Amino acid sequence: MDAIATPFDEEFGLVADQVRRHAARDPAHPALVDATRTLSYGELDALMGRIAASLQRDGVQPRESIAICAAASVYYAAVFLGALRAGVVVAPLAPGETAKSLAGMLADSGAKLLFVDASTAASLADAGDTAPRIALDGCAAGLAFASWLAPEGTPPAPVSPGPDWAFNIIYSSGTTGTPKGIVQPHAMRWAQVRRGGGAYGYGPDGTTLLATPLYSNTTLVVFLPTLAWGGTVVLLPKFNALEYLRQAERHRVTHTMLVPVQYQRLMAVPEFGRFDLSSFRMKFCTSAPFAAALKADVLARWPGGLTEYYGMTEGGGSCALLAHEHPDKLHTVGQPMEGHDIRLIDDEGREVARGETGEIVGRSGSMMLGYHGQPAKTRDAEWTNPAGLRYIRTGDVGRFDEDGFLTLMDRKKDMVISGGFNIYPSDLESVLREHAGVADVAVVGVPSEQWGETPIAFVVPARSGTPAEAELLAWFNQRVGKTQRLAAVHYLDELPRSAIGKILKRELRDRHAAAAAKLSGAG
Repeated sequence: MDAIATPFDEEFGLVADQVRRHAARDPAHPALVDATRTLSYGELDALMGRIAASLQRDGVQPRESIAICAAASVYYAAVFLGALRAGVVVAPLAPGETAKSLAGMLADSGAKLLFVDASTAASLADAGDTAPRIALDGCAAGLAFASWLAPEGTPPAPVSPGPDWAFNIIYSSGTTGTPKGIVQPHAMRWAQVRRGGGAYGYGPDGTTLLATPLYSNTTLVVFLPTLAWGGTVVLLPKFNALEYLRQAERHRVTHTMLVPVQYQRLMAVPEFGRFDLSSFRMKFCTSAPFAAALKADVLARWPGGLTEYYGMTEGGGSCALLAHEHPDKLHTVGQPMEGHDIRLIDDEGREVARGETGEIVGRSGSMMLGYHGQPAKTRDAEWTNPAGLRYIRTGDVGRFDEDGFLTLMDRKKDMVISGGFNIYPSDLESVLREHAGVADVAVVGVPSEQWGETPIAFVVPARSGTPAEAELLAWFNQRVGKTQRLAAVHYLDELPRSAIGKILKRELRDRHAAAAAKLSGAG
């Protein structure tokens, strides 16, 4: 590509400006595709201008915010990008949240407008917000998008966001409960898209298939570089393994982002080998632990490279594992990315020596400004080194090997302290996965009068070959040290997960506590 179309040698630029450049270069090239329509770069650029002009007409000022709560579509994406052109901050919200939670996020974001569709109308019915609603699909939940738009050709007033301007507010409750608004600046997003072309093969001849939601940072780290480099994004409103494979073959897809549970379901499709996936250049994964055996299966049966990202929505330090280049390091999450400084610290905030275990903290050009309206929580998420430099705390525990590859031990808060011994649930889960009767597993710590805490396992049994719970418990406890033994094994039809595949261990602990309380009451 020519230098005009890809000015990524500049320290700072705007993603929205890249769309305009691609529209000038090749206006007919497809930019966004969903189940009902395709927008070319020329059409997307024009629509972004109308959206920006409409926001300005309605009095939404630069650095103020709007919210979007809808299924993925070309109009959702256009509103996101059009708001950026007006210097407006976007707060994409998860439709699966409760009405109370959505109301809290809307209030926290200060959204001046709320964009919805029919799929989210019910969940938003009791949100109680006062922001005017625009229905992207023309449903009765708000003013029809087509009616809201400024007339064709209406130019927006030019706005030039600075590096420290907020780009978006991502509400990431993760597995911890109350959502926090993570404010990511334009500089952070630009840093993410700059590396895309040479490192990962993005470009106008590329097509990215996305089946994760647009409110998730997981999706945006691939969605934004694809468009910034002039490629095509195909959006699926929800994930279905067979439909994903059909669309991947049909569109000759080159890039994708999937979470581990989606890879697991795709590789389990009996017809997987019948689909032509030879067009793939790079597949990405993040957001949850990615088992080494599953990585190996993807590498063996799915063409193209495989990159696992480890990092946080808050930014800080990130690692990348180019699994196709390091098949002997599949148990790790890779090495720190270029320009990312990752350290390990102990409970007193002191750096630990290489080879020792500690909490992961990181610093880079990709860092949040802070949690929206929550300075105390922002401070809690930061660590300052002796030189006064700011790092983001991950809450994860890890260890670097002799080659500089990072192995994750566990979430610090998920570590079980039993009888004074530190037990990492991920170690126990790895052993359980060795049993052919275990399809999925999560280990959590629960209160114990004798040990303070004790680990128990929640297991999704395989379709065949799974022993009784007591038999699996005995099988496991014969294979581990005395301090690692499980107190119980419980079978579930499925593990509770967030929309992007994180296991909600908090829910499992709550489930155990409720069952224990019920049993105690019965006694």
